[in-house]
Amino acid sequence: MRALTWQGRERLAVDDVPDPRVERPTDAVIRVTSTAICGSDLHLYSVLGMYLDPGDVLGHEAMGVVEEVGAAAGDLQVGDRVVVPFTIACGRCWMCERGLQSQCETTQVRSQDKGAALFGYTRLYGQVPGGQAQYLRVPHADYGPVRVPDDGAPDERYLYLSDVLPTAWQGVEYADVPEDGSIVVLGLGPVGQMVARIARHRGAGTVVAVDPVPARRAMAERHGVTTLDPGAVGDLRAAILDLTAGRGPDGVVDAVGMEAHGSPVAEAALKVASRLPDAMAAPLTERAGIDRLAALHTAFDLVRRGGTVSISGVYGGAVDPVPMMQLFDKQVTLRMGQANVRRWIDDLLPLVEDPADPLGVLDLRTHRLPLEQAPDAYRTFQRKDDGCIKVVLDPWAADGAA
Repeated sequence: MRALTWQGRERLAVDDVPDPRVERPTDAVIRVTSTAICGSDLHLYSVLGMYLDPGDVLGHEAMGVVEEVGAAAGDLQVGDRVVVPFTIACGRCWMCERGLQSQCETTQVRSQDKGAALFGYTRLYGQVPGGQAQYLRVPHADYGPVRVPDDGAPDERYLYLSDVLPTAWQGVEYADVPEDGSIVVLGLGPVGQMVARIARHRGAGTVVAVDPVPARRAMAERHGVTTLDPGAVGDLRAAILDLTAGRGPDGVVDAVGMEAHGSPVAEAALKVASRLPDAMAAPLTERAGIDRLAALHTAFDLVRRGGTVSISGVYGGAVDPVPMMQLFDKQVTLRMGQANVRRWIDDLLPLVEDPADPLGVLDLRTHRLPLEQAPDAYRTFQRKDDGCIKVVLDPWAADGAA
């Protein structure tokens, strides 16, 4: 089959790799019909190469049609149309039973002291081949895959159940915004877009999103979100106070993570780490604070006293400086973590099935390209060129036609 493989820092290739097969009774194999590029894939592309090996298949947002099932794959059947959650969970362990599927005790990567295994996401999370490929082996298929209607709707109606929508829903849930309350979203990539829309859907009275990219702000504004350009408002905190009765928002969602700009020193450290031999780079990443924390510190500044900061963006540094005096004085609650995808599916599936499209899932993808063009698509997404917000790849399209 054809698959997107990591070959080195900012070097990807679409190669022929062996077809996956059922290896355990609870496995299934799907024919991937759509697979997306996630913002966290850019971390692998640029700075986390010390945890990858050349030839690793990337991607953790995928859906398709079941081609083969193991003897213990539950009621999953060949021909089912399914979305595959990016977290690999068993559904039966102590963590899964408590809605913490991202900490599944069956798939936890204990050798790395990490939570549940993830598709296409480095040795830290199990080195499981990813979904930016024509076929995907799905472990724990008796629990993980989400059946969606074979109704002729485009894949983009359902694809984001794999990651974007559950991550955004959890971000809003963790922000703990009261009915008619206020929320600020930092970053309008795919997750930030959906955080803002979900917050409005769930009854927030004031939804403000902050992003420097005009195309991203324009998309959010189409869905009734107030947006601010941090480079144009001057004093961002003053602008937010004006919109939130002078006290700041009830909740702030950091949907940016370590991609945040604003710290040249941290950015330089990330670049240096990414170029070191793996044996040196991994300890530096794991034991040094090398993230760019501009967005996180902005969240701490903006949130009202007694409010909540919800972190959906991914951070990597182990000892990044956190302003504990400020957090303690403001009595801020912090919540964060990988999305517990299966926990939120019952809330989300009716919304994406609704023909009225209340979350605007059909207005998120900006680029649909053949898998063969994936290396160029990563570059476009990283640089935010051509109005790029969300890229969906078609593994079966001829090069140049999607």
